[in-house]
Amino acid sequence: MLSSFYSKQFFLFLLTGGIAALVNFGSRFLYSTVFSYPVAIIWAYITGMVVAFILFKIVVFKPAKHSVKKQIFYFTVVNLLAVAQTLIISLLLANSLFPMLNMTFYPEALAHACGIAVPAVTSFIGHSLFSFKQHESHHA
Repeated sequence: MLSSFYSKQFFLFLLTGGIAALVNFGSRFLYSTVFSYPVAIIWAYITGMVVAFILFKIVVFKPAKHSVKKQIFYFTVVNLLAVAQTLIISLLLANSLFPMLNMTFYPEALAHACGIAVPAVTSFIGHSLFSFKQHESHHA
């Protein structure tokens, strides 16, 4: 599994995931005009998730072993764990660490960016093993 982190697939995962993360990050500012910070983070994550699923399915993980319905199910489960990581890290940084450090330069934006970055490795593992598990013959 460690060699997977030096593969073209992981690079494409990071690239397409980066695009989805930018959508996630940018949409949080729009959602924050209507919702509280934690709720805006969750809606932004869902928006990024939709973009990520489409990009991962088309660019990174093809062909998959499971039906699209199962892919969406596993993708959602993996991302529920990742959104928990994102939310916890974002809130800890924005509400605890940054105020303790007297950091006032866009603390919520920076905290959210850090929160988005953390699940990259755990999500890749989850999506490889579950969401977009490929047919065994494609690993030869």
